[in-house]
Amino acid sequence: MCGFSGLASASVRALVDFTAAPAYSVPSTDAGIPGVSGLLLEGPQGWGEFSPRGDADAAAAVVAAIEPGTVGWPDPVRGWAPVALTIPVGAAQRAAGRIADSGCRTVRLPVTGRAELAAAESAAIRSVRAALGADGGLRLVLAADSADPGPGLAALTESAGGVEFIELGHGSAHRAVELRRSTGAPIAAHLTGAEWAELARSLDVVVLSVAALGGARRCLRIAEQIGKPVVVASAGESSIGLSAGLALAGALPELPYACALGDLGWLAGDLVESARQLRPRAGRLPVAPMPPAPDPAMLERFAITDATELARWRERLRRVS
Repeated sequence: MCGFSGLASASVRALVDFTAAPAYSVPSTDAGIPGVSGLLLEGPQGWGEFSPRGDADAAAAVVAAIEPGTVGWPDPVRGWAPVALTIPVGAAQRAAGRIADSGCRTVRLPVTGRAELAAAESAAIRSVRAALGADGGLRLVLAADSADPGPGLAALTESAGGVEFIELGHGSAHRAVELRRSTGAPIAAHLTGAEWAELARSLDVVVLSVAALGGARRCLRIAEQIGKPVVVASAGESSIGLSAGLALAGALPELPYACALGDLGWLAGDLVESARQLRPRAGRLPVAPMPPAPDPAMLERFAITDATELARWRERLRRVS
């Protein structure tokens, strides 16, 4: 739980409204990309998004959600951040349109490396590479629960005509070493929990998510301790949550890779007015001093109305606040 449980002190409770937090669920438009559900927390300086994918991530996520409305984000050193798109294998034929619309020059492609999916994944890689061109950045992404891909991943890496790195949703130091040996590609992985230091030492690139690690300020401190190239990512959030990732991207001294923050377009909508939605233009997104406020009409449209689901989210928040 990252040592975060119980961090909502009496003073924080006086500033942040935990009991009346709006609950929402925005579906995805593609089976290969998850939707986003959660609660919005309002503090005196603005709003934060609490949308952990599971209970294990909830303690860090609530700290990250409280941060923008209370202590705020670190000061930025840049006003814009380059971003990457995720293109699911099943949507690879639409890659050219997505890339053209967003202007993004980097694509994340989730793969398994399994023999039974090799033909479909190889075809998807060819489609994405053709859409990007030889100078575009391509990353192969292995899901957190993916089994050992064996030699199939090495074949996919070769067919991609070069990859920036292979990205692990979660990983171990041993797995990172083995994948680097078998593929010859740089290895990146998402840091989570309290045991991030050992994993970070085994990686070529470190993936930081504000919600998974307890806020932009804590991510910035971790990046300083690691001393390795960093890429900023999101597990999938509305524009309110994405803005926290952009705050981190804006504060990092160096930003060598496009941030995995360009996937809002896969959602059926957003929680903020259209002018504030974080959809990539010219391959980048703006860094702002605070998150956009929710649009009441969008909150009503995507409000969780199922009593059981609503109670589940309220209880998840209660346990970590």
